[in-house]
Amino acid sequence: MIDAAADAGLAAIEWGGDVHVPPGDINEARRVGERTRGAGLAVSSYGAYLVAPDSPADMVHRAVETAAALGAHHIRIWPGTRDRPSQGYTSTERAAVASAIVAIADEASRHAITVGLEFHPGSLTDDSASARALVDAIGRDDVYLYWQPAPGLPLEAALDELTLIGPDVCHLHVFAWDAERRRYPLADHAAYWSAVFGALPAGRWQKPRYAMLEFVAGDDLAQLRSDAASLIALCDAPGAGPRRPKREPGRDGTRDDR
Repeated sequence: MIDAAADAGLAAIEWGGDVHVPPGDINEARRVGERTRGAGLAVSSYGAYLVAPDSPADMVHRAVETAAALGAHHIRIWPGTRDRPSQGYTSTERAAVASAIVAIADEASRHAITVGLEFHPGSLTDDSASARALVDAIGRDDVYLYWQPAPGLPLEAALDELTLIGPDVCHLHVFAWDAERRRYPLADHAAYWSAVFGALPAGRWQKPRYAMLEFVAGDDLAQLRSDAASLIALCDAPGAGPRRPKREPGRDGTRDDR
């Protein structure tokens, strides 16, 4: 994956704890982080797959320690019980989720790691109003939101979401799906993402904001290269929100600024 990302001209990788960098495997996390940076790529974040409030404290500790060993300064977590829509939460349950996220942020802050909440169907951030209320209830300046469109979300609705939560967005997950979750080349949805990038406010996130390819059609490496080219063109377009960061120096000290 490192070679594929570098060859495609991408700038960073968000490593996940589900497959490539398991929580608790500190040596593997260090190895992956070093190899990523050696290829001239940044580690944008760690997909920790923590679930607030369902992940116990020892799991949170392992995930944070793994992120630190990886060299990730940001972790992504799931707000609320998985596959439970936000409309079904009581105020007491919402408060418990907020409290659990605060505890995760406390643990992460010991390593100067910030926290990003999934913005995803079947979570407590499955719509912008619920996400806005959750971030306000957490009340911390080191907890942010990811953003991605629900499959098939109309552009007007996407722009409305970003108006409400855009200032709290750290990173974007970028893909081209329809309402039935069929995948398409990113170029087919270029106008959609161009409008999204142009509407995204700067907000309070002060570090590089990454637009990350999450899925490609057919899980095909050739499609990854094509989608990466489309994403780079979108990020480099005048007026785009996320600006493409410079590539880190590789093992030979060179820097690819294309």
